[in-house]
Amino acid sequence: MKLTSFRFRSLLLITIYLSAFMSAKSQNQQAGGDKISLLFIGDIMGHDEQIWSAENRETHLYNYDDVFGYIKPIISEADIAIANFEVTLGGPPYTGYPQFSSPSDLAVACKNAGIDYLVTANNHAADRGKKGIINTINKLDSLGIPHTGTFLNSACRDSLSPLIIHKNGISIALLNYTFSTNGIIVPEPVIVNMLDKELITRDVNRAKEKKSDFIILFLHWGTEYDTIPSKNQTDLAEYFQSIGVDMVIGSHPHVLQKMARVRNSATGNDDIIVYSLGNFVSNQRRPKTDGGSMVRVELTRNTDKYIISNAGYYLTWVYTPIVKYRKKFYILPCSEFENKPVFFDRPEAYYQMKKFIGDSRKLLNSQNINLKEYIFNGSSWVLNN
Repeated sequence: MKLTSFRFRSLLLITIYLSAFMSAKSQNQQAGGDKISLLFIGDIMGHDEQIWSAENRETHLYNYDDVFGYIKPIISEADIAIANFEVTLGGPPYTGYPQFSSPSDLAVACKNAGIDYLVTANNHAADRGKKGIINTINKLDSLGIPHTGTFLNSACRDSLSPLIIHKNGISIALLNYTFSTNGIIVPEPVIVNMLDKELITRDVNRAKEKKSDFIILFLHWGTEYDTIPSKNQTDLAEYFQSIGVDMVIGSHPHVLQKMARVRNSATGNDDIIVYSLGNFVSNQRRPKTDGGSMVRVELTRNTDKYIISNAGYYLTWVYTPIVKYRKKFYILPCSEFENKPVFFDRPEAYYQMKKFIGDSRKLLNSQNINLKEYIFNGSSWVLNN
């Protein structure tokens, strides 16, 4: 049956409308692109005082959730949050320095706070030997927390490394290595990824073969308590940039070191280098060790490639008041609390945080390249441009 003139005109108008709608949608996608935010978090440690603080003295169960309560909104907002897990889950007896083994409840609290991925290759990865490495891997697997840096055997490493993160149409390769295990020999067949240029080069090439849009190295390196990156760090960062690594994220010094967003002359894209994020949570209370930073990087897809469209950092500080005769640990976003002296249980705590903020801003404002601080304006977080 032939279409009537009215029906024909109606179908024609619908076709034109749909065509225009799809064209506009395609243009908007190309102009705005898909976006994804990454958040990098420093050293999560487990000193004796942290373990005692989390223990219920009656049930002997552990809970670390309140440690992350004030910082959780920032972590949860990011699409992908990645942290350095600098303890083992080696089982009891639970101990801090020098050989760390924390309750698995610490990992549970990380997940509850919005941390999506953990890196486990660091100088304390072998603190409890082969059993500790195996227990840590198995416990994180049972909790559903993806991780990389340590492996049960070479077959697991071959199949699981690099860790490929798929999100919003973006493919990200995450690789993790440490310069040391504090002299502890890692017994076969377990593996702790060591910071070796040839090994990393091979792994980066594997990441390229997997068509990763971004390649991230999370490295445990540098000199403890030194706020200036070593020549070895800067040389390695330049080398890793030259072979196609997009982001180098550092941990281990337990203090902040400079951050940079720089143009890679070989690729024409921006790269991110963070030499040290500092401590995220620990019982280290000396100046400059009592806090750290979280670095937020935003990626945007324009047509057929992804670019770094924004990057900045949050300063964080560990507040340790005494509550019911027990030392507590709370990670505070500094900018949100720096003008709230009444929040603190004693003036000395507030002044200690203010000193950390002042020292950190003096260092990073003078040394950072194109990475500014996120500041809380009373209702939201904005880059301090």
